[in-house]
Amino acid sequence: MSATNHSPTPFRILIAEDEPEIRDYLQFALRGPNLVVDFAEDGEEVINALANGVDTPALLILDIMMPRKDGITTLKEIRHHNLSLPIIMLSGVPSATFMVEAMEHGANTFLTKPVSYEELHEAIDLFLPVARAPPSSMRDGFTGKAWSSLTTGNWIQQMEPLLKRLAACDVPILLQGETGVGKEVLARHIHSQSLRAGKILLKINCAALPPELVESELFGYERGAFTGAFKTTLGKFEIANGGTVLLDEIGDMDLRLQSKLLQVLQDREFHRIGAKEATQVDVRVIAATHRELEARVEQGEFREDLYYRLNVFNIAIPPLRERVDEIVPLATSFLRKHALGDTSAPAIGSPLRSALLRHKWPGNIRELENVMRRYLVVRNPEVIIEELHRRIARTASAHYLASSKTTHEAQSRQVVDTRSDTLDLFGEHPGRRAIDRINGALNISCGASQGGSDAVNSDLVRVDQARKAAEAEVILKALNASQWNRKRSAKLLGLDYKALLYKMKKLGIQ
Repeated sequence: MSATNHSPTPFRILIAEDEPEIRDYLQFALRGPNLVVDFAEDGEEVINALANGVDTPALLILDIMMPRKDGITTLKEIRHHNLSLPIIMLSGVPSATFMVEAMEHGANTFLTKPVSYEELHEAIDLFLPVARAPPSSMRDGFTGKAWSSLTTGNWIQQMEPLLKRLAACDVPILLQGETGVGKEVLARHIHSQSLRAGKILLKINCAALPPELVESELFGYERGAFTGAFKTTLGKFEIANGGTVLLDEIGDMDLRLQSKLLQVLQDREFHRIGAKEATQVDVRVIAATHRELEARVEQGEFREDLYYRLNVFNIAIPPLRERVDEIVPLATSFLRKHALGDTSAPAIGSPLRSALLRHKWPGNIRELENVMRRYLVVRNPEVIIEELHRRIARTASAHYLASSKTTHEAQSRQVVDTRSDTLDLFGEHPGRRAIDRINGALNISCGASQGGSDAVNSDLVRVDQARKAAEAEVILKALNASQWNRKRSAKLLGLDYKALLYKMKKLGIQ
């Protein structure tokens, strides 16, 4: 057993974790004047420490996978004798089975490794509200300094006045964008500028909520409501009362859970499991997703009423490849963030800067942060440049192969299928001139086919261009006829709504 961070009136946390790297991270993340952190390597040490009755912890953090005695077995033994000790379970495997088992046997919270600084302190704050460590570089790195770096970009500068107004308005906000573009950073910035800034911002990962636990996790439960409910436990919405709830990956929420969420958003009240009276809550909701929610509504995978409840104001965050001016400032910020202790951050020279700007960053800001963390380890810009060149080459190769396959398939069936495809697409709807134009190009191609492969390829390109022009013309006519109502336009064209959106995007129709 080892103790650190002594203080005159500390809260003591006992952590059972056998991996040295995780222990070092937790020790660093929990440093502060109000905390003493003790470590145990397995469940046997935890049981012995609690049995001694000396320096009884105010909170226990248990890893599930440990030698000699695992976390679940240890949890059962503790709950047999002690019903009040707050226990947070840690797991390196994002398993709903582990989560359900841990909660059934009396765990108060379940966290999946790697645990972020914010997730760790949000969980601890539920039981030790005065033990919050003062803001450190670990926390500021992504919500403070990283935001300052973001503000140097053109998109953020244009959005800043709007974000200030949104922060003051207290309306629901829907953030949409690719994975890793910074939706959570933006949500935390809006919260920090709002009237609720002094209250908690609680993040809920909707994709990770198993149906078996959603009610107890979101709304809490009364003591004795079910097996393992040893004490009344608050749900996420009640914990965040007065503050902000970030519903992350809302587009992946199980359809069965959406109606329960809708009721809370509409009525601002809910029932804890086993409770007879409703609980009132006052929270602001910010939702985030990488999904196209409109398309999921059309496909019946997302409730339309919930979509409109969340989509009071929509912010579409562009990917990092469209915000090139932010790449280098963000990279510099991440180097400073992860250069812990007395370690200085390496410089970003001209060759590395060029490589950073050439890469398309399919993983967006998250990918950039990971690359900078590797740079801090290797401290050799040539290694990072070579890695980025390999990524660029792989991306270009994948695009080339996909393009070549598409072109080959199109050439092999274009002459045969163009007429029927066009008729299938447009049927008897307006746009016959466009179809005639395709037929004319098709006739030219067939007539020139005796002139060799180059002539055929050239004419097939003209056929493809004519076909795209025909599609665009008919889609635009349908959009104009319906006053640009895309749902009505899809019906006019006899297309699935999602198919229309895809064709509009492919043809560049905004």
